[in-house]
Amino acid sequence: MTSTEFPSIDRDKSPLLDADHDPERIADALRNSPHLLGADGEAGGDTVRLTTLEGAVFTLTRQDAPPSDDDILPEPLLTEVVAAAILNHPGFYVANPDYQGEDTITVQTRDGRRYLLVLGFESADSDQEPSTPAADVAAAADRVLMSSPSDSDRSVAELLNYVCATWDKQDLPLRQHAQAVARSLTR
Repeated sequence: MTSTEFPSIDRDKSPLLDADHDPERIADALRNSPHLLGADGEAGGDTVRLTTLEGAVFTLTRQDAPPSDDDILPEPLLTEVVAAAILNHPGFYVANPDYQGEDTITVQTRDGRRYLLVLGFESADSDQEPSTPAADVAAAADRVLMSSPSDSDRSVAELLNYVCATWDKQDLPLRQHAQAVARSLTR
């Protein structure tokens, strides 16, 4: 038997040291905000600098979390997932999950409307069909077809409907592309 020698780990490319890149990821997320002019963070550092549209500069400093007896959830709360998705939409300015109730999200639109979303569980006995990506894509295509579409919009909507009808036979990249096209059609 021959022994194989493995190269040493390149610290800049190692997924084992992934937490060292959190400041860069935070800065990247902040750069995508329409409310900030810029943000920067350095791998291995603890600080992210951000600049508002007005030119004010702030820092976010990473610190150790305080000790807690609470169980750390293995995955984010559904309210956090929903709030993050809402914030990714350009029509919203605020989406804050309420950690006390764990079932509400405070939302504010860009035009200043503010309201509370209450997350409710729908039982399996409900008459409603669960939302699926194919159903969402088909609904977007139908909305386009009902709004006096151009010939190209009609063609895209018909293609999306075909993809939905054959959803289980399509590969993941095509499904994801269909979802992206549907989102762009309904914005």
